[in-house]
Amino acid sequence: MVSAVIFLPLLAAVLLLFMAKEEEELARRFALGVALVTFVISLGLLVNFDSSKADFQFVERVPWIADFGIHYYVGVDGISLFLVLLTTFLVPIVLLASWDVHSRVKEYLFFFLMLETGMLGALVALDLFLFYVFWEVMLIPMYFLIGVWGGARRIYAAIKFLLYTMVGSLLMLVAILYLAYLHNAQYGAVTFDLLQLYNLKIPEQTQLWLFAAFALSFAIKVPLFPFHTWLPDAHVEAPTGGSVILAGVLLKMGTYGFLRFALPLFPDAAHAAVPTIMALSVIGIIYGALVAMVQPDLKKLVAYSSVSHLGFVMLGMFAFNMQGIAGSVYQMLNHGISTGALFLLVGVVYERRHTRLISDYGGLWKQMPVYASVFLVTMLSSIGLPGLNGFVGEFLIMLGAFKANVWAGAFAVSGVVLGAVYMLWMYQRVIFGELKHEENKKLTDLSPREIAIFTPLLALMLLMGLYPQPFLTRMEKSIEATLARVERKTAVVQVEPVEPPPVQVVAER
Repeated sequence: MVSAVIFLPLLAAVLLLFMAKEEEELARRFALGVALVTFVISLGLLVNFDSSKADFQFVERVPWIADFGIHYYVGVDGISLFLVLLTTFLVPIVLLASWDVHSRVKEYLFFFLMLETGMLGALVALDLFLFYVFWEVMLIPMYFLIGVWGGARRIYAAIKFLLYTMVGSLLMLVAILYLAYLHNAQYGAVTFDLLQLYNLKIPEQTQLWLFAAFALSFAIKVPLFPFHTWLPDAHVEAPTGGSVILAGVLLKMGTYGFLRFALPLFPDAAHAAVPTIMALSVIGIIYGALVAMVQPDLKKLVAYSSVSHLGFVMLGMFAFNMQGIAGSVYQMLNHGISTGALFLLVGVVYERRHTRLISDYGGLWKQMPVYASVFLVTMLSSIGLPGLNGFVGEFLIMLGAFKANVWAGAFAVSGVVLGAVYMLWMYQRVIFGELKHEENKKLTDLSPREIAIFTPLLALMLLMGLYPQPFLTRMEKSIEATLARVERKTAVVQVEPVEPPPVQVVAER
């Protein structure tokens, strides 16, 4: 089932290449149909998932490059389950929203389906070499999506995105190879099996270097302050679909990477990094909110809001307690839905007016009431209104943060307030007021296709806000296992060097 979810989009992408260039409508329907089938298959993972188990489920393992201990090894646990579902859920929505793309349609769909395979593979890979392959596969489609279908500065944004991400990735590759070398030194066999590498005994100083290599790659992807500078350019220049997937899924690869790899593999280094990561997270929360507040461009405002929201995710994760990490994973899903919807909403008015400047709008409530209503719910979801999905994640993160570090929690609260300020102010300037610009009087409200795009997103915002239990229950055991692995391993490494002399002293006397 997992392999079908991963490779069905790639198979469809290859088949698209054999279609005639003129068959754009057929290509769109085919790609959308395959994306929907992939989502339906992924629902089988949810239905058959056993929430009472912490172990990986639906595991598939086949030798790949056996002489070097490399396997095609995939599986799903409570942490990756909903991220997989988020990916398969967003891709058909993005493809439906991309009906306005009219240049090189077949190639556009090809890169999106290829990107889906890369993202899904990275989320379920349990072999570090396989993970790295999927990690790199994600970069190329997004590079082309930004560089070919992006805005005026698309080439600059695409190259910046690629360079930033590849620099971190190369260091991570060196660390992965060193882990395989360590396993060979300790156990006499080379392997990239993540579950076996969890058992390595790594000196603390070595852990610090390896953690730094992994953390840099993931921090760039998040992006964690101050590694965020590529993100606004990539978001602003990417096509609407690219921005949605970038915010909805690709940024979560960084936070997921920390939780799946960096923390359990290098627990001592992770604990040593807590003050630094918490400080950078809080800075990112406040900085992202303040910069978002002064943006004149709608899309750039939403892009900087991601820096702030992902700061919350990192803060909850490095609280190292159940509430913080559960809130962190939940907020990954919330951000993907709410911020993805915000980018889609920006794309709707941009297609009609070809401007993203906030000053070019105003008074849209009278002209586009359905659009304004959808925008209102999405905006309130983003700022964490109780009853909507954003509140649950932020509440759990703040609980975990105050439990771990009162000062970090106290400063992070200001990010919640600032988030409400810049979102409400943006909404007031775009939606309310007088309809001053003549061009806005010709705007049409949401079409049936656009209503179909936003309906499932709004439904999820309500469901996750009013009834989070089914999501949290399925995450719980896997989060507990990750926490136990980190704490237990740290305890072992700390206790091992200590000599127990009392019995010997008594004997000598």
